[in-house]
Amino acid sequence: MRRDFYTALVYARNWPGVGRLAYLMLKLLGIEIPRSVRVGKNFELAHGGFGVVIHSQAQIGERVKIYPGVSLGRADIYLPIDQSRFEGIVVEDDVILAPGAKILCKNGVLRVRRGSVVGANAVLLDSTGEYEIWAGVPARCVGKREDSGQRSALSHQQSAISRVTNVDDSP
Repeated sequence: MRRDFYTALVYARNWPGVGRLAYLMLKLLGIEIPRSVRVGKNFELAHGGFGVVIHSQAQIGERVKIYPGVSLGRADIYLPIDQSRFEGIVVEDDVILAPGAKILCKNGVLRVRRGSVVGANAVLLDSTGEYEIWAGVPARCVGKREDSGQRSALSHQQSAISRVTNVDDSP
């Protein structure tokens, strides 16, 4: 997968020598992703990712797509850091965080599970289940999404069924 300039800078944050420069360039472009944030393969910072802010204790899985204005952080910023019960945010594989989505954790670890979608301007305060669609303020589950494994298995079954039902039984 070909990377755009902004996404390439996200990966370059951890390169020896130029990592700090890549991090500073992201900041100048309005993107705050600390060098401590682990980012999986095929990550995409859509449309330049302006306004994206990710907490230093977050982890990003593979094939995650983040749109502009997304924030991942603490919900208890009124507390001193040593009194916070926040431990981190984990965004698993195949997640989509739509423009303006806010993922805020108050206690422990908040997980955006595999294949979930957090809608535009949603404020997510709870962990999601796999392949769920969350929207609203505060966000709630509004639907389910098929995973690609289910989809390919389903299409394989449907094509096998159509081959069996289209068999010519004439003598």
